[in-house]
Amino acid sequence: MIRFVGHQTIAFLQYLGEVAVLAWETIESIVVAPVRWQLAMRHIVEAGYRSQLVVVVTGAFTGAVFAAQTFFQFHRIGMDSAVGAVVSVSMFRELGPVLSGLMVAGRVGASIAAEIGTMKVTEQIDALRALGVQPIDYLVVPRAIAIMISMPLLVMESVGMGVVSGYFVGTRVLGISEAYFMSNMLKYTTGRDIKMALTKGFVFGLIIVFISCREGLNTKDGAVGVGRAPTEAVVICSLSILILNFFLSILLNLLLPYGS
Repeated sequence: MIRFVGHQTIAFLQYLGEVAVLAWETIESIVVAPVRWQLAMRHIVEAGYRSQLVVVVTGAFTGAVFAAQTFFQFHRIGMDSAVGAVVSVSMFRELGPVLSGLMVAGRVGASIAAEIGTMKVTEQIDALRALGVQPIDYLVVPRAIAIMISMPLLVMESVGMGVVSGYFVGTRVLGISEAYFMSNMLKYTTGRDIKMALTKGFVFGLIIVFISCREGLNTKDGAVGVGRAPTEAVVICSLSILILNFFLSILLNLLLPYGS
């Protein structure tokens, strides 16, 4: 048992080290090497533009059902007017960034791991090195730039649709006063909540791209490995987002002053 725990601990630390080294090499390449902006724009379309439908639908129905459930509980104690504030703050701080991250991890993370993994097992990455092209510069940097630009925007789209759908469900379906709904929502939703949403979206995007690229670059065992890489990428990205969200929530609440 002790040997098993020790082996798993060492494997976990080794995995963290590999992801950290990949992140450092990517940052170094962004600063030192010329950025392939054409590739980056292509990945922005793939990771950002084509992920909008999934993220928007997720945010819209999350906001709608959260507004309904909040109303059913608050109505019992006569706090219907607080539904707007609760839905807005929850979407900005937690539900929007986390659910967007999970959706993007499932769609974009799996795609990145499968594409790079296929290149690895078919020796296309070795061909890039033979041609004098660094795989980090060509494969990871454009994807990292694309996800850093796309992810905060996707989070805001998800949050916006969640708030709008919550507003329509609360006021049109459940009969909450529009004036009270909007007044409390605007009163209790501040720039602090927007900063939390953008920060979490940016961090989750980095987690997705580095873990997915790591899984792709370490793919082996041919077709079996290519099938395994996207699954591992999605699972590890999802768990990492859920775990890191807890620590980010505490840290951001301590660092961001109230009223900011």
